Amino acid sequence: MMKKYLIISFLVAVVALVSCSDVKRTPGSIYMPDMAYSRAYETYADHSNLAAKGINYDNRPVAGTIARGQEMPFPYAKDAAGDTTNYYASRSVMNPIDSLSERDAKEAERLYLINCGICHGAKLNGNGPLYKDGNGPYAAKPATLVGDIKYESMPAGQMFYSVTYGKNLMGSYASQLNKRQRWMVIKYIKDKQKK
Repeated sequence: MMKKYLIISFLVAVVALVSCSDVKRTPGSIYMPDMAYSRAYETYADHSNLAAKGINYDNRPVAGTIARGQEMPFPYAKDAAGDTTNYYASRSVMNPIDSLSERDAKEAERLYLINCGICHGAKLNGNGPLYKDGNGPYAAKPATLVGDIKYESMPAGQMFYSVTYGKNLMGSYASQLNKRQRWMVIKYIKDKQKK
């Protein structure tokens, strides 16, 4: 009886070893080769040999797509010289930052003082170090951001347009401030205007 169980267990072990072996099997003919062998290419795989096969593959992102973590782009481009269509259309763009934390408010104030305060003044009155009541090196008075109804009623989107592309004598600040920082500074200005 014991010998019988030993023989059966030996045969089961042999069958298990044979069935789990790494023997290559050929399936014969494939009914649908497109489904069996995918032509899809992984994004970060090596694509250097595709041109030789006559496959034109471009692994750059599709135009108009936005990377994860990036904000939506500003919907209006810079106007051509003499045109103000996009400048006025930018009024409809809302500031994505509806409130600033204490830390962000301090950072927005710091960014304002570094980039804007030199012309518009620390008190947003248009009397910065470059103007100094007309005695500074800059002869034209910068915009009075607090106390002038024109700028207090200016929508945030239009301010963003001006900071991004420049307006009149003010140049663009897109290279000094990223998009979030520009919106933070505008929120800071709008909060000061409310006070």
